[in-house]
Amino acid sequence: MSAPHPHAGDPVFDLHVGGKMAVASTVPLAGRDDLSLAYTPGVARVCEAIAADPSLTQHYTWVPNTVAVVSDGTAVLGLGDIGPAAAMPVMEGKAVLFKQFGGVDAVPVCLDTTDVEEIIETVARLAPSFGGINLEDISAPRCFEIEDRLKERLDIPVFHDDQHGTAVVALAALWNALTLTGRDAATTRVVISGAGAAGVAIAKILLEAGIKDLAVTDRKGVVHSGRHDLTPVKRELAEMTADKTGRTGSLADALDGADVYLGVSGGTVPEEDVARMAADAIIFAMANPNPEVHPEVAHRHARVVATGRSDFPNQINNVLAFPGIFRGAFDAHARAITEGMKLAAAQAIAGLVGDDLAEDLVIPSPFDPRVGPAVAAAVADAARRDGVARR
Repeated sequence: MSAPHPHAGDPVFDLHVGGKMAVASTVPLAGRDDLSLAYTPGVARVCEAIAADPSLTQHYTWVPNTVAVVSDGTAVLGLGDIGPAAAMPVMEGKAVLFKQFGGVDAVPVCLDTTDVEEIIETVARLAPSFGGINLEDISAPRCFEIEDRLKERLDIPVFHDDQHGTAVVALAALWNALTLTGRDAATTRVVISGAGAAGVAIAKILLEAGIKDLAVTDRKGVVHSGRHDLTPVKRELAEMTADKTGRTGSLADALDGADVYLGVSGGTVPEEDVARMAADAIIFAMANPNPEVHPEVAHRHARVVATGRSDFPNQINNVLAFPGIFRGAFDAHARAITEGMKLAAAQAIAGLVGDDLAEDLVIPSPFDPRVGPAVAAAVADAARRDGVARR
């Protein structure tokens, strides 16, 4: 018998003993005949066929249904830079979610480097083994360059879930919240706190969805071009958002009269600032485990409240998006994941709420069995419309 592990008796640690996943064969290996078909000599014929026509990889291997979950461990959950070894339980968890909610096989790949060039080169060299790349928990601003360059280099879907998964689910919930409060996107004033991976992606998808008046804040206030401390990413963000309306100042200034607050920053927003928002306000405080505005406080000043936590209503959970997005991309043999595919995913998620729409139900449950198939179908259709599908 093996010795008990150091945290024996703790149900979280007990569940993790030996990891959360394993590889299983899909074919029998009961005797010589099975072995000769699955391995030598039979497998050689399949290899020769693929060598002559590499597209047959899509039919005779697991590649088109398998995603690499890649992290360098620099921005793990709310834990920050804990390194690749400590990131592995999260990446295993992500792989399990892919399988459970999208029927997608996933392999955790934790890289012992934080160098942008090394990460890009490593992932590019691994890419022939996978049908898609899910980048995970890589800190900003490096994550933007890594994703952009891998998308240029590879002809398979590359998706940074911390950016786009969060953005898709937030948009789905916001669409329903706008409907519930009688608002139109074009005249709704939105404030996002947090100009990292999630904040930038949410801003971009909201603009695609028709939001016009949008301000993004960081620790120094509204991100606008009058500031002299902006990174290239923030400078581009400023031009798309606050520069359009001339908004400047602090987060408190931006919240004065705002219709919507979306928090992806951590920290705490004072209640007196929240109280200055418009009537029937919408507050999505998504930092985990501590929302920027506690739901009890938010409910005193807002009509619709959402968090990233599972113990409050309206959880903005990426698992509503990424399994179905990859399932749909794989079903269409998509070369990439487009803005149209992300918008389609958000629309599909929002649409599942239907007539049940209420203040405490603007987003479906992650365990709603309709979510994965609905997102996959919408994404596959959008891939064909956007011209990135290969079937």
